[in-house]
Amino acid sequence: MKLDKWIESVPNFSEGRDLKKVERIVDYISKQQGYTSAYTLPDYSTDPDHNRCVVTVLGQPEPLKRAMVEAIGTAVELIDMTRHEGQHPRIGCVDVIPFIPVRDCTIQEADQLAREI
Repeated sequence: MKLDKWIESVPNFSEGRDLKKVERIVDYISKQQGYTSAYTLPDYSTDPDHNRCVVTVLGQPEPLKRAMVEAIGTAVELIDMTRHEGQHPRIGCVDVIPFIPVRDCTIQEADQLAREI
């Protein structure tokens, strides 16, 4: 039996105070997880002191890619970095987006997905 490839991503968004913005950023992922078993959003958390939100997403490469592009696009639309304050250093609306191979996937495949996104 061939298992599907699964990759984990843990993007860090530069918003942790405005929960309406946070909800909009993760909205696409959370709405879609009930319609497909191709990815899931097990957790996200906010930190107002650092003004960040960290999201954990697991999924098959293509659905994960679509969900991440949508979430990143929403973050870029909503977060004004010229007005951003927080204790954590940041370089943009989405600081880091690591991709970790989880099942039946190589580090090279996770790296390729990161480069595509």
